[in-house]
Amino acid sequence: MKYRVQVLASCSFSLAFLLAALFSACLQTKAAGSPEDNREVSKLLEDIKMQAADLQRDSDELESFSRSNVSWESHAAELEAIKERINRIGETIQKLQNMRSSASPWQQEAIDRIIPVAQKLASNTTAAIEHLNRNPKHLQDPEYQQYLKSNAEAARQLSSLVKDFVEYGKTRSTLESLEKRLEVSR
Repeated sequence: MKYRVQVLASCSFSLAFLLAALFSACLQTKAAGSPEDNREVSKLLEDIKMQAADLQRDSDELESFSRSNVSWESHAAELEAIKERINRIGETIQKLQNMRSSASPWQQEAIDRIIPVAQKLASNTTAAIEHLNRNPKHLQDPEYQQYLKSNAEAARQLSSLVKDFVEYGKTRSTLESLEKRLEVSR
């Protein structure tokens, strides 16, 4: 922000000092109220966004298996792929948790809101795998069907949530850049 302050010869030194102090306090308040986004956290959120989109596609495909006559081996293979995706997302979330203290407030909120959805996905996937291991021929069992449906819903929720947070971060960054360029104060 650029401010032009013209001090007339008749103004006292104390008025100029007061203006300088207020300007400095204003800049410090703006900086404190808007901490920088952690670039590495933003990159990890972008990684989860892509991972979650792949997971959503796989979960939707597995759920569609339940409406067709696909073998239990195909179910098992798809569940294994989903498990691997969830594990990779879990590794990325662990990195995010380790960096949480250096993240901006909105990034911390994103981390906090992603975790329970990922935990639900992991729990449902484990239950579906265990069910399939116990009863490979009972693919139409309502309990198994519910695991698949719940997983697909949670995968869509995770994908949407992360996508929205990533877009929020990009939009926020663009807005701050425009405010600086246009010298607009909030």
